[in-house]
Formats: sequence, structure tokens, C-alpha cells
Amino acid sequence: MLVEVKVSSDGRGFTMAVDRRYVGRVGLRGVLLVLVAAGVVALVGLGANLALLEKAPADGGGRAAAPRRLAGGALVICGGGKLPDSVRDRFVELAGGRAAKIVVIPTANRDAEGFGSEARLDPWKTRGVASVRLLHARSRQEADDPAFVRPLEEATGVWIGGGEQARLTEAYVGTAVEAGLKSLLARGGVIGGTSAGAAVMSRVMIVRGQTEASLGRGFDLLPDAVVDQHFLRRNRIGRLVGVLRNHPDLVGLGVDERTAVLVDVRGRRLRVLGDSYAIACLADPADHPPSPRLEILKPGDEADLDALRARRDHAVASAIDFDAL
Repeated sequence: MLVEVKVSSDGRGFTMAVDRRYVGRVGLRGVLLVLVAAGVVALVGLGANLALLEKAPADGGGRAAAPRRLAGGALVICGGGKLPDSVRDRFVELAGGRAAKIVVIPTANRDAEGFGSEARLDPWKTRGVASVRLLHARSRQEADDPAFVRPLEEATGVWIGGGEQARLTEAYVGTAVEAGLKSLLARGGVIGGTSAGAAVMSRVMIVRGQTEASLGRGFDLLPDAVVDQHFLRRNRIGRLVGVLRNHPDLVGLGVDERTAVLVDVRGRRLRVLGDSYAIACLADPADHPPSPRLEILKPGDEADLDALRARRDHAVASAIDFDAL
């Protein structure tokens, strides 16, 4: 059965009508609850009509296990909040396990200069890895110093901490540090980041903004995408949808707290890890204005990034545990 839905937003919440019957004013949680309660998934367009398709089974049966190492490099994109041990352990595994050489970049944190205490690095050291080193600069001149970036040449994994993503780009975009990160991926390494460290992974980068995003240039580690974080917890659907209106060729990845999206960079596949959900936001450039759509991905779900970009008329949802949000 095809159901017609209309959703509009004024930046503080959503107004919803189903089959031309007024539902009321709701938040993101309410929008998703109505859609899932109907047993369907929305092709979501703010201020546009929404087509709803049948919901796919949520058990994820038949999916192959994720590979232990990803030859073309991997990204672990975390939505912020407490990092689940399962996500941290997967990052270490991708970096080489006990042979891992991890570099931690705390530059997004305003107190990064005091970040290098043993206590801050212990979560990685307690995994029994070969080495954990700190890399931090505020000066672009220092970020271009060959001696400064040498740890990146030896690293198998880099972790980028949270804070403000503008601090990362001001220090590192266009420098030897950015080049070193891309070289690490090219040789099969892994780069993980949480909150600001997640937002900086795409070229089109959300810098700030509650309802309307201010954009900047990120590290371009994940082509054809834009990343938003704290996604469900901070009700950022409107912000990401607004970005896609101006960049309908991109896949928007909204990652909630305590959750990560693991991306096989060469294979262009992603897998959701952690405790909550990731939302893939899509837009059809042929629509005027573009009508963003949502695909809800639960832990264990996998998707092909190129298929997501091509499959503008099809989305599949998982069941959502709202008590866990």
C-alpha cells in the first residue's frame, strides 16, 4: 500500500500529515515513530510529499561477516558520546591488533595542549598495541614539517578526537598532515574519528549550526558524502537535509551517539557498529527542489555507498528501539 506523507520543518520541530490528515507537531523521534508504527520506511522530503515503501526484515540474516582487515583502507566514523568497546576493539583490529601503531590527534579539543597525559592515551594502550603516539599542532607551518608528520608514515591507525572540527581544518587542511592521512588509507591503514573527528572526514564538512549548517572543507577521506554526528540525540535531521538541498549528489551520513559507521574505502561498503542507528540521507538531483530521503541502518546493517547514490527511488528501514535512543 502506498501512503502519502507530508513533513515540514520550521527548525524547531516537524509538522506531519498522513494521507492528507493532520497528525500534529512532532520531533524527529515522533516522525520516525509514526513511520515505523505504520510498518513502512519513508522516502523523506522536508516540505515535499513522501512515498512510503514496505519495511524490510530487521534481522540482517545472510550477511557475510566483516573482514578482519580491509586492504584499501578503512574509516571508523563515530557519532560521539561514549565510544562502545566493540567499536574501539574493531578499530584496533583493523590497525593490526597487537602490532598496531596508533597515532592520536586531539587538535579539535580546545585543551589539546594538555591532552598528552597517560590517562588520555590509556584506552588505546590497554589494548596491548605496539605503540600509541600523540600528534598535535596549531601551526600550519609545524603541520608541514617532515619531522612532525613522520609518525603518520609509520602508523597503521589514526584516531581523531572530538571538539570543534574547524580547529582540525585550520591546522591541517592542505598540509603534509592531510596528505599523510590519505597515504595511510592508501596503504591499507584505518582512520577513526568521533564527533568533530567524524565530521572532518568528508570534503563538504558541516562546521556548525543548529538548524542550518555552516559549511567548510574537510579532509576528503570519504568522497561523495557528507557526515553529521550526534544525529538522533541532537535532532540534526533538518541540518543535514538542508546541506543535501545544495549538494544533492552527496550521500548524507547521520551517525548517532555510541554508534559508528565502518567504511571499506576501496570496496565502497559500509557497516554499522555500536548501540544506536545511522541514517543515510539521499537526494535526487533531478527533483526541483531536491527531495531528501532516509534509509535507517541499525547495528549490523550493511550498505553499498554507490548503490545508495544510485538507488534514489528505494530505501529500506530497520526496526527502531526508541527506548534505546
